[in-house]
Amino acid sequence: MQNNEPECGQENITSSDSTSGADDIQEKQYRRMTSGPVSKVVLSMGIPAVIGMLVTSIYNGADTYFVGQLGTSASGAVGVVFSLMNIIQAIGFTIGQGASSLISRRLGEKDYEKANRIASTSLLLAVAFGIIILGLGLVFLDPFMRLLGATETMLPHAKAYANYILLAAPFMVISFVMNNLLRAEGKIKFAMIGISIGGILNIGLDPLFIHAFSLGTAGAAIATAISQLISACILVGAYFKKGFTVVQPRPNRIELSGGMLIDIFKTGLPALLRQGLASISSVALNRSAMVYGDAAVAAMSIVNKVFMLIFSAALGIGQGYQPVAGYNYGARKYSRVRAAYKFTLIVSSAVMTAASAIAFIFAPDIVALFLRDDPEVIRIGALALRIQCCAMPTVPFVVTCNMTFQSVGKAAAASFLSACRQGVFFLLFILVLPPLLKLLGVQSAQAAADVCTFLVAIPMCITFFKKMPKTDEPDA
Repeated sequence: MQNNEPECGQENITSSDSTSGADDIQEKQYRRMTSGPVSKVVLSMGIPAVIGMLVTSIYNGADTYFVGQLGTSASGAVGVVFSLMNIIQAIGFTIGQGASSLISRRLGEKDYEKANRIASTSLLLAVAFGIIILGLGLVFLDPFMRLLGATETMLPHAKAYANYILLAAPFMVISFVMNNLLRAEGKIKFAMIGISIGGILNIGLDPLFIHAFSLGTAGAAIATAISQLISACILVGAYFKKGFTVVQPRPNRIELSGGMLIDIFKTGLPALLRQGLASISSVALNRSAMVYGDAAVAAMSIVNKVFMLIFSAALGIGQGYQPVAGYNYGARKYSRVRAAYKFTLIVSSAVMTAASAIAFIFAPDIVALFLRDDPEVIRIGALALRIQCCAMPTVPFVVTCNMTFQSVGKAAAASFLSACRQGVFFLLFILVLPPLLKLLGVQSAQAAADVCTFLVAIPMCITFFKKMPKTDEPDA
């Protein structure tokens, strides 16, 4: 069997066993992604991704829960800094999803050399951008927190929390990128383990640092920083373990050419728009809510965390679907792309609809979990959550459609759809509805944006599948 790529970490390979071993790993993974039962392959990667996303949402929610015991202003401050975390996620997902989409297609084409260069370059970008965020954030911390929507009573808590989140920024970006790179070739289970260990650790450290060590809001951030560091170390260790992954990044494979950088960022642009606009939207939401006091900011922060917990189900299944779509599109097995799309849409819609129904029924109790001693927060949050639940069943269609575009390299379509939900429609509604409906406008802006994005996604998705070839092409 001909070797496509030298064994990682060695300059000269003369062992036929090593060559055969590398090829066997590549060929086995290729057969699994392009020949295994579609539903089984999607679920085998989607379920671990869902678990990883749930754990991430839970430990983000854990900060809100434990900090909420310190008071309404502290709880609102966590919501303010959540916009900063969205910015960090936006950078990590832009690089990670851009690289993973390219890698999946290159693996489907059996171009292993190109896949290695993409992975190596993306890791360097993760380190560089993490350091840039750290430096700029610490220098402009005070005005930045005010810009994100911190009131005077929230500002001390927000600054204390943001300090340590910024220190952890490089590890967070690396963790997000590594998670996507592992998913690109189907190593979803290990990506889940790395994220889950950090999440469980965060939940355990929160009460220790916040209450036992009396560090307050800063304690929650320290717990998050430690957990992100450990997650990053686990994921990096797995990716650089010889023989564990098909793709093996190395410093001598870094390619800082204009074409490489453009490919990564162009393909990752939908993630940048999705996460970046989520951060801008979060700021706009905080600033609209702060007109009605700390209780409104805290309530909307809690609702966002609950929504992300439910949303993680659709997003996780979609993340399991992405490498399947990318691999098979690269291999020109279009029938499998269609089958994977239909299966993913049905499963994610069923899961998210059921979760939305439960959240609608128990909305006051769910909000009260985070801030039980403030009836005003519960009143505002419960109504906002119920309004959001009415629109949640439309979200899986948008997510699956968007991930399809990104997986097959339709960056423009994916970017436009990402911009609709958190950008075009949400920013429009958060500007227009509050002056008309007051607080109700703040509570309903996201639901209105979700419905409008769903209506836009329908013709886009139908058009794409009509244009995609109806029959598979033989292997090159």
